[in-house]
Amino acid sequence: MKENASNRRKFLQDASLLSSLAFMPSIHSPIKDGTSLFVPKVQEKIIAPRLKFGVIGINHGHIYTMANSIIRGGGEFVSYYAKEPDLIKEFAKKYPTAKLVKSEAEILGDPSIQLVLSSITPVERAPLGIRVMKSGKDYMVDKPGITTLEQLAEVRKVQKETKRIYSISYSERFENKATEKASQLAQTGIIGKVVQTLGTGPHRMSIPSRPSWFFDKKYYGGIITDIGSHQVDQFLHFTKSTQGEVVASQVANHKYPQYPNFEDFGDLMLRGNGGSGYIRVDWFTPDGLNTWGDGRLTILGTEGYMEVRKNTDIASPHGTGSHLYLVTNKETLYIDCKNVELPHGELLVNDVLNRTETAMTQDHCFLATELALIAQKQATKISAKS
Repeated sequence: MKENASNRRKFLQDASLLSSLAFMPSIHSPIKDGTSLFVPKVQEKIIAPRLKFGVIGINHGHIYTMANSIIRGGGEFVSYYAKEPDLIKEFAKKYPTAKLVKSEAEILGDPSIQLVLSSITPVERAPLGIRVMKSGKDYMVDKPGITTLEQLAEVRKVQKETKRIYSISYSERFENKATEKASQLAQTGIIGKVVQTLGTGPHRMSIPSRPSWFFDKKYYGGIITDIGSHQVDQFLHFTKSTQGEVVASQVANHKYPQYPNFEDFGDLMLRGNGGSGYIRVDWFTPDGLNTWGDGRLTILGTEGYMEVRKNTDIASPHGTGSHLYLVTNKETLYIDCKNVELPHGELLVNDVLNRTETAMTQDHCFLATELALIAQKQATKISAKS
């Protein structure tokens, strides 16, 4: 009996130890720093100006990254038009050689300008783009580049007629270095075939800095139309989907009843001919975070996966920046992406000059917008009682 009791105690102790080990992190597969393997130390190339561009509307700060991208790619910033004195003051400091003109017509009528950029109020972006294309110029606009399905239909019609470029700046892919590196690696097949993406886009409200139109979806289209379009673009890109459908979507205003036409939460499921996707976007980034949003993208492949931590890495000492984790059948790697080059501006300048589609195809641009608009329109509204 004593021997049986002793064996029983030993069995329970061993079982308890194994149970505790199951919840401990693995110590035989440490995360290695793979930065030197995938991010060569190269000096940023300088491209001489190859085309002239102008700006109409500077109502969102994304216009700075958009203009900088085109300048890096070989664009010469000639002139801009905006109505808001406070916004003009800061913009002029950043681009002192660009000329402030008195009207939109001065830019549209300038035959030397081939490309127009804009971050005007969202509801005005599509009508402006139509005027730009009809003037014989190409157009790159901040997201959301189109706020309704009716606008999309008209933009498609005019783009087909004019054969001008209507490009939407999906900056969470084009202007995020870790997302760019993930794109490059996915193309090599290092994680096999991509079958699913999981994208999250949390943002900080920063209410005092927001204009009045920010709180009314009549002007910005709704949370999925707006910040959700970033993740729809990435879903299509990484799964290589050329067709897609919205499986389900929902939106809510959980926290801000003082703004009844505002949405602070949205999520959706997508199915494409190359894979599937889940997206969640919100305005709940707490003030204690060291950046405006802990945006992440997980790219699931048949032979591994990648996780992009776009703005910060709160679980490690890496801190703010653009980080990428790569997991394969052989190892787990961390890649610091701060030195990754961003090619989008150069590619778009090439497309304007050569009438090509290397930066983004027109079909992809419109499909990403269409899916976001459909998801927004069909979304179930979550009420406080739900």
